[in-house]
Amino acid sequence: MKVEPIDRALASLAAGARRGRAPGARGAALAAGTARSRQETAIACAGLEHLVLVCGRYKGVDERVAEHLIDEELSIGDFVLSGGEPAALCVVDALARLLPGVVGAFDSVESDSFHSGLLDAPYYTRPADYRGWKVPELLLSGHHARIERRGARICCGALRSPARAAATAALSPEDRAYLAGSRTSARPRDRGAER
Repeated sequence: MKVEPIDRALASLAAGARRGRAPGARGAALAAGTARSRQETAIACAGLEHLVLVCGRYKGVDERVAEHLIDEELSIGDFVLSGGEPAALCVVDALARLLPGVVGAFDSVESDSFHSGLLDAPYYTRPADYRGWKVPELLLSGHHARIERRGARICCGALRSPARAAATAALSPEDRAYLAGSRTSARPRDRGAER
């Protein structure tokens, strides 16, 4: 895509060249091949007054857009889409969840996967026994002191993505001791084995 129409579009939004942009406003382009966006990126962007997303099509946009018009490039993964619009929808949804009033209780957002570096704990619904697939007994006990969500989040993250858990989770010494001493029957999911 050409640089001129993108420049004119950004200028019409008062979000033109980087140097003239108002404080609290940023421009970002959805692009393959850049570092994948993380929850920290979403949290930072949700605090902005204005965020303009530039979506390329097919081979992307003129490199001068990145050099002069936008502040950063965002990626949702190491794969190619025909255009940046589906990726922009993902970014908008991730940001919207962080805005006051979008999700009923903000503490729910704070326990989401990646918000604190941990994956969310596993969830179960009724019935407690479906086709012999049972909800763990501890969760049915009603013993809230023993049902520890943070411990479940630590174990879940370590089982599903050990490298991520070790590298990103803000684990306290108590968390590390919990993980080292936990004996769980859970195992990493092998979806292929169920099919």
